[in-house]
Formats: sequence, structure tokens, C-alpha cells
Amino acid sequence: MTEQQGLPRRIGIGGALLLAFNGAIGASIFALPATLAADFGTFAPWLFPAVGLASLLIAIPFSRSVAAFPESGGPATYGRVFGKLAGFELGWIYYIARATAFAATLNVLISYLARWWTGAEGGAARIVLMLAVIAGFTAINISGVRPAMRVLGGLTLLKTVPLILAALAALAIAGVPAPGPPPPFSEVEAGILIVFYAFVGFENATVTAGETQSPEKTLPRALLGTIGSVALLYFVVQLAFVAFYPNGLESGTEAPLLALGHRLFGPVGAAALGLTAIFSLAGNLHGNMTATPRLTHAMAERGELPAWFGAVHRNLATPAASILFFGALVAALAITGSFVWLAVVSTLARMIVYAVTILALPQAPGRPARLSAAHWTLAGVGVLICVLVAAQADAKAWMTLGALAAAGLVLYLLASRRSATA
Repeated sequence: MTEQQGLPRRIGIGGALLLAFNGAIGASIFALPATLAADFGTFAPWLFPAVGLASLLIAIPFSRSVAAFPESGGPATYGRVFGKLAGFELGWIYYIARATAFAATLNVLISYLARWWTGAEGGAARIVLMLAVIAGFTAINISGVRPAMRVLGGLTLLKTVPLILAALAALAIAGVPAPGPPPPFSEVEAGILIVFYAFVGFENATVTAGETQSPEKTLPRALLGTIGSVALLYFVVQLAFVAFYPNGLESGTEAPLLALGHRLFGPVGAAALGLTAIFSLAGNLHGNMTATPRLTHAMAERGELPAWFGAVHRNLATPAASILFFGALVAALAITGSFVWLAVVSTLARMIVYAVTILALPQAPGRPARLSAAHWTLAGVGVLICVLVAAQADAKAWMTLGALAAAGLVLYLLASRRSATA
């Protein structure tokens, strides 16, 4: 590896859509249907268009800010308008969001794989399987961005098409269930954080803006298109699930679509949806592994992290050091945390990132000459939604996020001290 800087712009609109789509479509669709059905019954599917609309109200002003910062680093770049330290902390909090999301998704992937690997439900076998999956994605992403995009495209097809076909088959057999009565707002409020987790990740493509062609046009289209696609897909799948299981499952809640597949087509259906889940989760993890190390690479280039994070492989032109560090971090998180806990921390961190990113546009060097009243209205609504969602997190989630943010501050201070003495 060398310290060469500058990564070529090889990601077009197709690659940006794949990164954004796979950033959002991951663990939730394979982990939540049973939980939501148990809590909300046949009203559960309607949570997705509602939360999707709220996510869109965040994504619209968010995409305006993204267009004003067409360079790699994502939120780490946006926050710099409030000062170097603020920019670093925002970027680091986003890095935490992505690392905890990777670890949460990996836990779900291992739960599905454990259906075929006896003993991997827990203990040493589960840890070995986790480490093997992480090592595989790490190696693929070090090999280059073009091979990574080809793998991502293949995984997207393998996870999306069977899922849609299974959902449509379920609705054709069982019929479309009528929506149940909406639950009291207090009950919806309690579960809103985990439902929002189904949508976070659409910003995945912004981290590789420096490797994206015409990012000021490509990225907003990718973000907004992803929100609509995700809301529709999640709605249809949850609708299909409650058509057969309106009150959830008594067992097997950690892999609910296996139960749906078995109900539809017996063991063959369970195996087919199990493989679909594995491809989906793998696509989400692969997209995360592709984008997130670019964040620490960009921060190192700006002197906000030790220079080692900015090392680029001489022959492959990939941020190999940052990819290796990310692999080690997510391994530690996945081994020590559960899906729900990691998902809550990830969602909390993202709400902070989304709000600050929206607020950054008026200070952005590439901002429009004049911001309309409509923008200010949407920005206000978007920030308010972020605050309300973040308020649902418990003290443990806030303390965990604070501790991880403090660890990042230590790295920042080390990098600053070395820069000052250089």
C-alpha cells in the first residue's frame, strides 16, 4: 500500500442506485415481519408507506445538501461547514451508524445461515461463521471497486426478484388482507425507531461521491428513487406475511420469511426464501463494506484521522487500510451485540447525521444562490422528524453512541497532534 491520494470516478447512476438500494434493503425485511405483525396485526404493512413518506421528507432536503458537496466522505464533508471538529464528529457518528448497521445485519445473516449449519446458532461456530463472512467481503472490496460493483449488481437481482415473486404468490393464494385498525399513537411511537431502521441506509451512495460520475445530479436521483422503491417493496412483503400470519409467529421470529416460504411451498419454499434472505443480507453487507471505508479514508486525507487510514493499495487503487480496520471493528460489534440493540444505535446515529446534514446546506460552498421558502419548510419538517425519532432511543443507546463518539475524538486528537509536530 502507498499513501497515494485520489480515487477514480468509476461509479455511474447504476452503481449509485445499487449502493443506495442495498444500503436500505437488508436485515429489516427479513427480521421484522413477525415482530411487526405481533405488535400491529394487519395494520403493520401500512407503517411502511407512512414511515417511507417521513423518510422522503428527510431525503428531499438531505439530497439538496448532498448536491452541494460532490466529494467523498458523505456527512464528514457536510459537517465541516460548522468547523473542522464538528465535521469530524459528524462523520465519525455516521461511521458508527454504518458499523453498527453492518453488525446488526450480520447477526441476521448468521441466523439464516444457521438453518443449514448445525451449531451455528451460538457459541464458537457462530463466531467462526461471522469472521469468515467478514473476511470474504473484506477481500472482495480490497480487490477493486469494479469487481465490487459487479458482485453488488448480481446480489441485488438474486435478492429482489425472488422476494417480489414470493410476496405476489402469497397474496394470490391468501388474498390481500384488509388493513386493521390503527393502534394508539403511543404504541406506534414505541416501535417507530425500529421501523425507521428499515429505511436508513439510502445515503450509502453519498460516501463514494468522489468516485461517482456527475455526483451533483446522480446522487439526489439515487436517494429519492431508493426511498420509493424500498417503501413499496417492504409494504408488499409485510402485506404478504400478515395475509398468512396476521398475529405473528409463536416461534422462529428471528427468521420469519422461512416460515412464510414453508407455508407457501413447503421445504422447497423455505429453502428458496432462505437463500433469498442470504443474498439480500449479503448485498446489504457488501454495499456497506464498499462505501463505509471511504469515509475514514476521506477523513485521513484531511488530517482528521491518523494517516494510516488514508493508505491506498498501489495496484488496486482501493483504500485497503480503511477496509481492514472496518472489518475488524464490525467483527467486534457483531460478536458482542444483538440485532435490535445494534439497529437502535444505528438509527439514533443516523437521525443526528440527517438533521445536521440538512442544516448544513445554507453554509455549503456549492449551495444555490437563493433558497426558496419551500426548501426551508421541508428542511424544518425533516429536522423535526429526525428529532422526534431520536427521542425514542433509550439511555443505553445514547450512552453507547457517546462512548463510541469519544473513542473517535481520541483518534482525531492523535492525528491533530501528529500534524502539529510534522
